[in-house]
Amino acid sequence: MTVRLGKPRKNSIPIHAVDRAGFAKQAATLDGSAQRWMKALGFAGAPDTHALLPAADGSIGAVWAGVRSAADPWAVALLPKALPAGHYHLAEGGLALDAAAAAQSWELGSYTFDLYKPARRESAELSLPDSDAAQRGLILAAAIASTRDLINTPAEHMSPAALAEAVRLVAKQHGATFKQTVGDALLKANFPAIHAVGRAADAASGRAPRLIELNWGQPKHPRITLVGKGVCFDSGGLDIKSADGMRLMKKDMGGAANALGLAQMIMALKLPLRLQLLIPAVENAISANAFRPGDVFKTRQGLHIEIGNTDAEGRVILCDVLAYGAEGKPELMIDLATLTGAARVALGAQLPALFCRDIGQARDIVDLGMQVQDPLWHMPLWAPYHGGIESDIADIVNTGRGALGGAISAALFLEDFVPAQQDWLHIDLFAWNEGHRPGRPAGGEAQTLRTLLAYLQQRFKA
Repeated sequence: MTVRLGKPRKNSIPIHAVDRAGFAKQAATLDGSAQRWMKALGFAGAPDTHALLPAADGSIGAVWAGVRSAADPWAVALLPKALPAGHYHLAEGGLALDAAAAAQSWELGSYTFDLYKPARRESAELSLPDSDAAQRGLILAAAIASTRDLINTPAEHMSPAALAEAVRLVAKQHGATFKQTVGDALLKANFPAIHAVGRAADAASGRAPRLIELNWGQPKHPRITLVGKGVCFDSGGLDIKSADGMRLMKKDMGGAANALGLAQMIMALKLPLRLQLLIPAVENAISANAFRPGDVFKTRQGLHIEIGNTDAEGRVILCDVLAYGAEGKPELMIDLATLTGAARVALGAQLPALFCRDIGQARDIVDLGMQVQDPLWHMPLWAPYHGGIESDIADIVNTGRGALGGAISAALFLEDFVPAQQDWLHIDLFAWNEGHRPGRPAGGEAQTLRTLLAYLQQRFKA
């Protein structure tokens, strides 16, 4: 942890946060030599820039940091790795940063996935006054970092068994109950679709399919169910992916990682909710007993699904879990899944697609995402497209008749397994940063978690 709550350490260096609008007024408080130094550096308060002001003895006397706003969740994310290692604190006067934003952005600005390759250098440390807001920022940062770590871990070390162990450790930390249903026990427990997709993987190496479940909270509180797609590696199955298409498929459990990250936030903040987390965890492998194009399986709900393509496996494992989650009649069910390339073609890497039966509700969530700078975008559950996923020999097929509207077809497939009266959000996300931004390095990413947390707190007055 690179954020320290408490009084600044001895010889701590002050950081003066400033935005473009307030730069001139704040810079006027400096003496003439410091103003000339700032001008020579070209520093004018632009976001994600900084300037070091020297002290009389040649050491660093102060840091000036350009930010977008006081509440920007990435306000000082650039600094932990850009500043020389040492101890810093936020100076009084000028632009007062929101404590949660400062704590979160600094901590995530320090993030490095260092499981296999040590960080090149030590990050700078920031001291902040202890407060509920600062603690909240650190809680969110910790959950986001954990989410990234799970996604970044290669499939060799992130098997379904390893993912289950990660959930078990989180459950133990927060006093939640944990259980998993593994291998052929899925058939006895009536989760045939999960079993079908994962049965070809090597059970001896911890890759048997499983349903992971965590429960937390008091019965008197509103019940919510989170579902996360946990395909720990997706070869495409018998409809094998290309080499380029397979390269990032360690991240196909990104929905599960994000669902677990949101669960961590809920439990760490002790929200008055009754939480159920469900993760179908599989590896979509190729073997003699792999499920095949043209196969038909009866699902937990009773609907028969035809397999049009084995590379559309995510919606197959989710259908059993959505039906199971709805049996508990939660007030809200949310699934998060790296489900379709079509959503990425439509919206790119940074905008997850939100599907929701209530347009007003969807627009409220989109607006909230823009407000907290954790965006997602509403796409329609367009009922006329359902004909494209209707099968001649089964109730439904897991692929549409063509490439058009692929994200909508996938969402409509899932909707068939969610009762009409069930309040449900489906989020099709990428869970990956293609390039580097301050606090958001290339690699695994948590998406929509801060927005969903804010929505839960707003809706349930938590």
